[in-house]
Amino acid sequence: MVIKRREFLQIGSLATATLMVPKFLKAFEGRTPVPIGNKVVVIIQLSGGNDGLNTIIPVRNDIYYRERPKLGIEKSKVLTLTDEAGLHPSLVGLKELYDEGSLAILNNVGYPNPDRSHFRSMDIWQTGSGANEYLTTGWIGRYLDAQCKGCDKPTQALEIDDVLSLALKGEDIKGLALKDPRRLYNTSHEKFYKDLNASFKDEPGEQPVDYLYKTMAETLSSADYIFKQSKLHPSAQEYPNTELGKNLKTIASLIFSEINTKVYYVSLGSFDTHFNQQAQQQNLFTQLSDAVKAFAKDLKANNRFNDVLLFTFSEFGRRVSQNASGGTDHGTANNMFLISGALKQKGIINPLPDLTNLDDGDLKYTIDFKNVYATVLNKWLAANDTMILGKQYNPLSFI
Repeated sequence: MVIKRREFLQIGSLATATLMVPKFLKAFEGRTPVPIGNKVVVIIQLSGGNDGLNTIIPVRNDIYYRERPKLGIEKSKVLTLTDEAGLHPSLVGLKELYDEGSLAILNNVGYPNPDRSHFRSMDIWQTGSGANEYLTTGWIGRYLDAQCKGCDKPTQALEIDDVLSLALKGEDIKGLALKDPRRLYNTSHEKFYKDLNASFKDEPGEQPVDYLYKTMAETLSSADYIFKQSKLHPSAQEYPNTELGKNLKTIASLIFSEINTKVYYVSLGSFDTHFNQQAQQQNLFTQLSDAVKAFAKDLKANNRFNDVLLFTFSEFGRRVSQNASGGTDHGTANNMFLISGALKQKGIINPLPDLTNLDDGDLKYTIDFKNVYATVLNKWLAANDTMILGKQYNPLSFI
């Protein structure tokens, strides 16, 4: 089978959809492992706008129960954290991490002039931009660009999904999206792609498509490398049979294999609970709690819990008052979970939302999320946060 390069351009959309070509130029070149002691970040995106007030419940706040007469979580059911606050009853695994000092909570995280559109607010969080800025690169992608200027062995970022999020797209280096290493490996070794790759070698000289050949070769090489590395130290921990459980097990196996990756990204959702919120949030929180509990146990058993920082975020919170459909509508500020064996601050780090001081029925932010990013970049990944985020932000003290 001989496929001309110009023919590849005509079928390129199929190749791109299957192998994410040409998104991953230089993926995993150098194959420098991330050894024990080096820091890894795992990000869980709670897609759809999680309701933070029913995540960290202000159990002694009369306004909360007044504004949520049917949706408010009864104090007797809450997992008690302090005299003032408790966790949603489905977050049993996170409560265990809290009790052992491995979980921290940030309240009122957001940004100035918040946008209530899912797509726009997610773009703001993923790019690390201001509400009035429109960036085409993500904050993790710019980290990938910055941490390896001119070097030949860049570290990499992986998203456990079929599509790469904006967060992982840099100007020069982009993350790699895959559902599982075996599937990427099997796909890349189908006869079609082998013949396609071979045909490129037989037809030199068309410079615009030399890029496609190079990218195809590197993608195939990356698929081989990820699959082979993932088999070196497969996780023996039992994980829940959910998508998030499987995804975190894949991430754990790759961490134990010391693959050349410092950032992992995964999503759970949808938390867009305009109606039937109680059942939907309970189901999603059970998935989150069970999967994270297994992941933390796995990391501890393999002596990596101190090397990994896991954090959650959602594009916005929900309004303080319940709506007429047994749910909540798009809001603003929210809470974030931070999980690691190396936290310097533990428990509830800052005050709960002030329900007497709202912005047209919405929570006011007190921590700009970019301060969290700056902290992770500077203190955990040893990167230049000011260059990556475009301005100086105040680092926090949780790590």
